[in-house]
Amino acid sequence: MLEPDRLAEDIRHWGRELGFQQIGIADVELGEDEAWLRDWLARGQHGEMDYMARHGDKRSRPAELQPGTLRVISARMDYGTGDDEAAWRTLDEGDRAYVARYALGRDYHKLMRSRLQKLADRIGERVGAFGHRVFVDSAPVLERALARNAGLGWIGKNTCLINKQAGSWFFLGEIYVDLPLPVDVPASAHCGTCTRCIDICPTGAIVAPNRVDARRCISYLTIELRGAIPEEFRKPIGNRIYGCDDCQLVCPWNKFARRHDEADFRARNDLDRATLAELFAWSEEEFLRRTEGSAIRRTGYEGWLRNIAVALGNAPTDEAVIRALASRQDDPSELVREHVAWAQAQHSSA
Repeated sequence: MLEPDRLAEDIRHWGRELGFQQIGIADVELGEDEAWLRDWLARGQHGEMDYMARHGDKRSRPAELQPGTLRVISARMDYGTGDDEAAWRTLDEGDRAYVARYALGRDYHKLMRSRLQKLADRIGERVGAFGHRVFVDSAPVLERALARNAGLGWIGKNTCLINKQAGSWFFLGEIYVDLPLPVDVPASAHCGTCTRCIDICPTGAIVAPNRVDARRCISYLTIELRGAIPEEFRKPIGNRIYGCDDCQLVCPWNKFARRHDEADFRARNDLDRATLAELFAWSEEEFLRRTEGSAIRRTGYEGWLRNIAVALGNAPTDEAVIRALASRQDDPSELVREHVAWAQAQHSSA
């Protein structure tokens, strides 16, 4: 016989054993979030991320995405390294490359998905066969809204999920289940009058509290955008070659974030200290080899060179930077050549 309260407690316990820092349970009602999503899409603030508009309302209606879903088990896995000062130093040293903290190590998707499936298996051992589906950015899911409703945190003004005890340096994953589990109390917001994330955004992408225009966001520009980066954003990008963490680095709640030393999340290829010139010298073969199992693969080699070219244009003028740009001025990619030419012009004018 199913004992929902006892099972929910066991699920939290099993989750901790599997390396998750928090497990919560939410219902499937997302009406207000659905209205917000529709408005955001209607304004075109998703840019070229067409996948955000696909599947109709399945993103905000879990039972339509996975028939029979009654509850969503939301899981949090921390990746904070406690090195916020080191991150700021990298941003201040213009000849070094800044990579978003979440992408320094291995891609988190496989790790989280594997552990969530193990959690689902444990549940199955207890209750027998049950309807479920595991998600880690693998389908249209409003993960932050579901995590908020599961009590894992609130959606901050920078649109990141923020937890009072853990800040925002964490990943999210879900298991949709057809079990009538007790739900947790949704988290309340605690941003108050703080606007640090809005004020610091280099490109003004946080156009209003809780609203990011992806077309202006450095994470979108360096990862999702496939074409040329608009010139108005190239200088503000600075030395950020993959993603951006400014709105998290400045968030007061992240002073409570704890260092989490998951082996898979440790920096690879010296990406936490590499220079722009070193990374610009990677051949495509080397890029593919070094980024195997990494989220950085998403930008592709051409996008990688495009991003570094912009960062080199913003770097202090020295021989290494000039030489690196010259090495790619005849690159086979028109996209890369155009960004290299822009970068060279920045140093010519200097």
